[in-house]
Amino acid sequence: MTSTEPVLSVSDLNVTFPTDDGLVQAVRGVSYELHGREVLGIVGESGSGKSVTSLAVMGLLPKTARVSGSVVFEGKDLLKLSEKEMNKVRGHGIAMVFQDPMTSLNPVYTVGDQISEAITAHHDVRRDVARKQAVELLDLVRIPNPQQRAKEYPHQLSGGMRQRVVIAIAMANNPKVIIADEPTTALDVTVQAQILEALQTAQQETGAAMVLITHDLGVIAGQADRVQVMYAGKAVEAGTVDEIFYTPRMPYTLGLLGSLPRLDIKSERLTPIAGSPPSVINMPPGCPFSPRCPLSQDICDQEEPMLEAGTNAGHFAACHFSEQVAGRDPADLFHPTSIDIAEPLPAAVNPGEEPS
Repeated sequence: MTSTEPVLSVSDLNVTFPTDDGLVQAVRGVSYELHGREVLGIVGESGSGKSVTSLAVMGLLPKTARVSGSVVFEGKDLLKLSEKEMNKVRGHGIAMVFQDPMTSLNPVYTVGDQISEAITAHHDVRRDVARKQAVELLDLVRIPNPQQRAKEYPHQLSGGMRQRVVIAIAMANNPKVIIADEPTTALDVTVQAQILEALQTAQQETGAAMVLITHDLGVIAGQADRVQVMYAGKAVEAGTVDEIFYTPRMPYTLGLLGSLPRLDIKSERLTPIAGSPPSVINMPPGCPFSPRCPLSQDICDQEEPMLEAGTNAGHFAACHFSEQVAGRDPADLFHPTSIDIAEPLPAAVNPGEEPS
């Protein structure tokens, strides 16, 4: 494999789920390439299809799911592999860090045993050797007193520590790709920074490429090389971090940026996107974002735009009016909310005393 060839290539991936109410189109024609040591950020609201996309790559969707397209890793289309063949890929070639570590870790085994198991599942090593490696991995992800922590159970660790254990498991077999699905959700800012640092350590130690899935553009800004924005199961914009943050070409991306507090740009108000994402069951024609889009016109309700390159060949957007988005601020399209400066709280009064 040459350096120009992608480590992972996803092409025209579609995932649907049949239900009594109709066909759920969870993922619609998603494509991307991931190169060595690159970090691809996939961002979008809940229900946008970003997690389902990665579960399809890992072959972890329920049997009722209908999957089409191709997912090529090391020359093999993973969608065509048997479960036995996929077990050789999971954890070894491609590792995954799930959103909730408590659902990933077994509560009745120590964390050291679980890391050791990940090693012995793919390598013929003695148990004591695997155990030593487990302690070293815990130390790499900066868990204090790793020798003792390896003997403890998941419930004895904090949420941040549990997530670092899962990261240690992901890097146990030096995978070529690490998929991190919302790894910082429900963690406070300080712990979030520690988890992101642990992910950087995992990537540096293994040399892996990474897919970082999140709804938080702030996480993407400091971690990713390229970004893919998803909405209603489809990629609606893709480009470098600078292109997405400073020259977005899709109203939805501009709306996401407007609802994010930023330190690099002086902004007095947030500009959230009104409304909710559409149902992906029996979707009508047209652009799914049209009901929430300030630029929507008749063509938007009739024809769904394709993901196409603009003046910059590497920057793609799915919008009939992408040129009108370029160079605009979120407040130009979306209504700001809240006040510039918070009103001071009234002074405390004693019980029974009338406020002045």
